[in-house]
Amino acid sequence: MTHPNDRSLPRSVRMAMPLARDVVEQIAIQYGVCIRPVSLKRIDVQTGQVEIIDVPCGATLESKCPPCAKRNRHLRMAQCREGWHLEAEPVNIPDEADDYQRYLVELRADAQAWRDRADAAGQDTTDLDAAIEDLDEEINRAGMRGDVLGRISGKRSRSTRRRQDAPDLPKRQMTKTTLGRTFTGSDGKTYRPSMFITLTLPSYGRVLEGVPIDPDGYDYVRAARDALHFSKLIDRFVQNLRRVAGYDVQYFATVEPQKRLAPHLHMAIRGTLPRAEIRQIVAATYHQVWWPPTDTVRFDGDHLPVWHEGTGYLDPTTGEVLPTWEQALDQLDADENAQPLHVLRFGDQLDIQGVLAGTPDADQCIRYLAKYLTKSIGDAFDPGNPAQRQHAERLIEALRFEPCSPTCPNWLRYGIQPKNAKPGMVPGRCRGKAHKPEHLGYAGRRVLVSRKWSNKTLTEHKHDRRTWVLEALGLPDETVDPHRYIWRPVKPTDPDVAPIGIRLLRSVHERQRWRAHMDRLHAQAHGQDLSATEGRAA
Repeated sequence: MTHPNDRSLPRSVRMAMPLARDVVEQIAIQYGVCIRPVSLKRIDVQTGQVEIIDVPCGATLESKCPPCAKRNRHLRMAQCREGWHLEAEPVNIPDEADDYQRYLVELRADAQAWRDRADAAGQDTTDLDAAIEDLDEEINRAGMRGDVLGRISGKRSRSTRRRQDAPDLPKRQMTKTTLGRTFTGSDGKTYRPSMFITLTLPSYGRVLEGVPIDPDGYDYVRAARDALHFSKLIDRFVQNLRRVAGYDVQYFATVEPQKRLAPHLHMAIRGTLPRAEIRQIVAATYHQVWWPPTDTVRFDGDHLPVWHEGTGYLDPTTGEVLPTWEQALDQLDADENAQPLHVLRFGDQLDIQGVLAGTPDADQCIRYLAKYLTKSIGDAFDPGNPAQRQHAERLIEALRFEPCSPTCPNWLRYGIQPKNAKPGMVPGRCRGKAHKPEHLGYAGRRVLVSRKWSNKTLTEHKHDRRTWVLEALGLPDETVDPHRYIWRPVKPTDPDVAPIGIRLLRSVHERQRWRAHMDRLHAQAHGQDLSATEGRAA
């Protein structure tokens, strides 16, 4: 038998042979094993035992790790299913603080007292302020929500007066419930319907198969800005929906790309409203972006602002200090005739479906909600299609100099220092998520879940899945003291870390044993012949 690495074989024959590492990865994917495991060192503080444990990477995109992406997709589907048609109010009672959390808050009280005494004595409190800020961050990391001091954010408020070109919204008195109305049918059976809604953005020009018929007439600037701020428009829709519904509407939503590369929203809503009211809410929903104007380009090409330590960015010609972000907003506030930089609205295309629990329609909607979660926004177009590729390139170019946030370096192009400006900023080279080609301007979360949806966190849903697997394997679900182990990252060059191929093979073997055991349990439950499964288990 000829060895694959035999140099006597023609090069074309050797190159046609599959790589062993690729075969290992394919088998790992087949058995649902993470192909990019993260090695961590686990130290048992009770026994002193040290182990190297492979933890799944937890990727949500199929392009990075198909098994982890698939698990995440199924987890989201379970989360959606459990919360959509609840018949009892979810109970959200905060956990009791543990000893460490209480210790941190007591330490925070002492730190505040030291800071107050130093301030009263006229002493410098810079170091104390920094220590308090670090302590506040540690309090949040320890599992406590919110700000210890209840500080008011520096967010600027603007008039809540509705635009004249937007219809008014009806408003109902709020009731303390998250459940929708029930209806009694002619057969005496009670129904609690819910809704599945799809919302899109307006047209930017006629398209055919996702490609503009007239690229020069397509409004790429508006398309780029709508994508950048789409998440804010969704927030406005939820606020208006709850106002009109009169109860605390709960939702599970996903943001997906259309063929034309514009994001759109699929939303499962607990409870139901008349379709006419939903259409009225969509028509009345808008979001105004109150940012400084970007009509005039002040710096471009080689003529760019220069950084001066302690001062900020300067005009390279005049030496003038560029206005800071706060100064630019002050100027905007002082202008009585100022207009928002951009106004977002939903498009005319709207789909509203009523859904009942346990029906094929409900299952189909759940699958549809999770259909594209393993794909990135940029996967909406086919790179092999020249027209679609060019359309994506035009959109990316339109996004290049659009500010994506107050901290975006693109503000320098328009003569404004970004918020928290720092040296090295260059217009057109923003590292923000929105400017990456695979996101096509949308920087928000792909999955949007209200707090009282399923009465569980995603971590709790993962634990439910783990418990089910352990029960199916006949293994006890032992509660482990969270303080028993200390976890430390391990470098890939650590001599205790086996090569990735070996680690994958070990995980595949473990998964094979699990599957064989599951097959045996299934066969026993149905009184089937165990000879075949016993062979695999051995």
